[in-house]
Amino acid sequence: MEAICPNIDWDMDDMTFATKCIHGNPQHDQFGAVIPPIYQTTTFQFKNSDAGEKLFTGKEEGFFYSRMGNPTVANLEGKIAKLEGAEACCATSSGMGAISSTMLSLLKAGDHLIADETLYGCTLELFHEIQKFGIEVTFIDMAIPGEVTKTLKPNTKMIYFETPANPTLKIVDIERVCKEAHAQEGILAVTDNTFCSPVVTNPIQFGVDVVIHSASKYLNGHSDVLAGVVCGKKCIIDQIRCHGLKIFTGSVLSAIDAFLIIRGLMTLELRVKMASQNAQQVAEFLDCHPAVEKIYYPGLKSHTDHEIAKKQMKTYGSMVTFELKKGLEGGKKFLNHLHILHLAVSLGGCESLIQHPASMTHACCTKEERRAAGVTDGMIRFSVGIEGVEDIIADLKQALDMLL
Repeated sequence: MEAICPNIDWDMDDMTFATKCIHGNPQHDQFGAVIPPIYQTTTFQFKNSDAGEKLFTGKEEGFFYSRMGNPTVANLEGKIAKLEGAEACCATSSGMGAISSTMLSLLKAGDHLIADETLYGCTLELFHEIQKFGIEVTFIDMAIPGEVTKTLKPNTKMIYFETPANPTLKIVDIERVCKEAHAQEGILAVTDNTFCSPVVTNPIQFGVDVVIHSASKYLNGHSDVLAGVVCGKKCIIDQIRCHGLKIFTGSVLSAIDAFLIIRGLMTLELRVKMASQNAQQVAEFLDCHPAVEKIYYPGLKSHTDHEIAKKQMKTYGSMVTFELKKGLEGGKKFLNHLHILHLAVSLGGCESLIQHPASMTHACCTKEERRAAGVTDGMIRFSVGIEGVEDIIADLKQALDMLL
């Protein structure tokens, strides 16, 4: 029985983002299934011995073992590549799997990596660990114009940054730092786009070579999958897939998790836009509350990098960070009196998640590293969900009022 395909010859690249979320990289099976099936198998049968040889030697493309490739995972990878405007995408079993696979594939002993000083705690820890393998790492503040240029060396091979940065929401001018890096031949610009998702920012449009996501967050959107993705030119992604994923880390995404993310992508734009609208109202409320010392949200005109954010972000995202006047003890009291907001790490789910970076996501960092990254003891990181914004603000207010 031949595959049943709708008689459509539209160019998917011309479709709106919401349509790409649902119909991007269509996969049609012989039964005409509207939702692609889950290929829950480790291995695939060869038609004959010659076919097996051609697949293993790379003379033909296809599936033979799910660590090397799986139809459900490949379907997901094609969808996300379209959403990011990339040639190709490689899915991994976690966000850190995506980052470590990228580093181990594209860097070697003697190479120099320039990284922004404000990063996710586990990424910072990884960048310290890879120095044991002879990779030189320099941490700088990429928000300062010219810092990348000043730090370049003949052996520099990569720059790495987050924007907005975790957890301070510092905004890096993507176009500027990419131009600074690409002024020297052979340097890759790599960014973690988790906090934005492709709904908010497409870094490749601004010159980035490699885009990484923790797909556990907005891409999946339901706090029930661990996954990561790496997007970029096909030659780069093939290198990461063949070396980093298959050999170095083995961080392979399962078919069932790929299916769940495909399902999550269908509502990606709806979820991110609603959460961003909620976050704007939450930030405006927090900005006026007497218990709050400082608020970090790029959608506020008072944010240091508001103009840069306006240039490269379609909305301002749903991450809000703020500091309490009563510091660490005030933070604990505040968090312990919340009712509907979940005290938990992670972000990008339908539900609101709130946490204390110094004792949670950045607990593995030294005090000096936290200070350099701008992480204070009284800092609270808030992933605003898609609950009714009135309920979110009411819960925040009653807990904050206890600090007055």
